[in-house]
Amino acid sequence: MIKAEAYLADIEVETVRTDATQTFLKQETLFVEVTTDDGLTGTGYSYTIGTGGRAVLAMLRDHLLPSLVGHDSREIESAWRTMYDSTRATMVGAITALGLAAADLALWDLRCLRAGEPLWRVAGGHRSAVPVYDTEHGWLHLGEDELVAGALEAREKGFRGVKVKIGKPSPAEDAARIRAVREAVGPGMDLMVDANQAFTSAEAVRRAALLEPYDVGWFEEPLPADDVAGHARLAASTTVPVAVGESVYSLGHFREYLQRGAAGIVQPDVARIGGVTPWLKVAHLAEAFGVEVCPHFLMEIHVSLTAAVSNARYVEYIPQLRAVTRSQLRIVDGFAHAPQEPGLGIAWDRDAIDDRRVA
Repeated sequence: MIKAEAYLADIEVETVRTDATQTFLKQETLFVEVTTDDGLTGTGYSYTIGTGGRAVLAMLRDHLLPSLVGHDSREIESAWRTMYDSTRATMVGAITALGLAAADLALWDLRCLRAGEPLWRVAGGHRSAVPVYDTEHGWLHLGEDELVAGALEAREKGFRGVKVKIGKPSPAEDAARIRAVREAVGPGMDLMVDANQAFTSAEAVRRAALLEPYDVGWFEEPLPADDVAGHARLAASTTVPVAVGESVYSLGHFREYLQRGAAGIVQPDVARIGGVTPWLKVAHLAEAFGVEVCPHFLMEIHVSLTAAVSNARYVEYIPQLRAVTRSQLRIVDGFAHAPQEPGLGIAWDRDAIDDRRVA
């Protein structure tokens, strides 16, 4: 490895996105480029949804990337562990994990480029296409008519499911929104809900009971992510599968959820878990417990990772990189197809990224 560079670009949101706890302000996108002595350059990335990007950049520049000096870029497990061990004082945590992810993805890009193979095959090669569901038409600020119209549009396009945000002050309003969508799309389409950690343990149990009549596919992030016991109590009280993972930053935390029966679906985010290296470990851990993987966001990279493993159920459709890429996710008959080109399969528009650089 002869050079590693990190930089930050702000990518504007493609549409207004709100949930029960926050608004997606912008995507602060961390990029890492690793150039090796054999002339290859691997590009990795991670993100925040509006704050903290410069802190992640400082972690990369000051600690993570310098720790890779002298390492063979082909030895990814060693590189990841070296970076992790160099920052034990800040692990487990979002800032370090996001930095780790950007560097790890760059190394995986290099591995795939050297192999002349796409990521989905190098990482496991289970299948080349995965069912996709839509979140982009389910945000909390949308009214019932907009939710219904969006769900019907998704069904018309062949999406296999839709997800609707919940967390209105009135439980009856949440139930009415879900009922309207279910009645519109009928029984043949998956319908999921997402509370973004908005509820107390008691309130989550209450709202889960309201969701059961509408055949909800999963109840996502009902409670704060550190409340494993609360998720376990909820899972035991309802027939609706509990989904967690986008706000979980370590393999050990996923293990705790799975051991306690607190998650029926796991949703690792490749950026927040620290890269492809730990993401695959989470997926295989979930497989050992008979649990499916439905990752959070980042469809451009998750399409390849879900195609790599046997227990992945869905890719989440939220487009966010179109302003800085020359390629788009290919969806045919409700299936997202993993890129076949060597590398991560993302064709970056370098000029567009440079125009958005802020650090």
